[in-house]
Amino acid sequence: MNIMKSNRLFLLGWLGMLPALALAAPTKPAAEGKIEVAFFEPENFTDVRDSFRHSDVQRTGYLKRLQEHIVKHAARYLPPGYSLAVTFTDIDMAGDYEPWLGPNLSDVRIVKSIYPPSADLTFRLVDPEGNVVKEGRRELRDTAFMMKGMLGMREDPLRYEKSMLEDWMREEFRNLAGS
Repeated sequence: MNIMKSNRLFLLGWLGMLPALALAAPTKPAAEGKIEVAFFEPENFTDVRDSFRHSDVQRTGYLKRLQEHIVKHAARYLPPGYSLAVTFTDIDMAGDYEPWLGPNLSDVRIVKSIYPPSADLTFRLVDPEGNVVKEGRRELRDTAFMMKGMLGMREDPLRYEKSMLEDWMREEFRNLAGS
């Protein structure tokens, strides 16, 4: 009889703790948002390369780095659970090649204010319920790129493009609730 009474007390104690355990249990996280970046016909982009001579390997490497940058940094500008799809239709890196300066400089990117970075893109932002919150086409140009401090990014060949894209995301998504 003593064993039965203690088992009953033990069971009642556990049943009494269930509501507290349910509140302490981790809740199912909100739907994770995703960020997708695509490049439409990148072989036709104005300038995504690191030498005067064109190379698909160079272009692919740079585009992958831009994609990774957007995926990594866009989340800070979006509310939790939102999804963003960005498709680039053109990119022109800051600077240009001036092969007329001679063979020693034909593969040196000359960065001057007359060669600003630019990107044409379309985007679609969707909330966790699947509603389109914002979408559009943007033609980004950073004509003040030479005036920005690039501390910590001096060795990054995509520093101007990355800065331009972060400026766009900050401006485009700044008024979203929770950001």
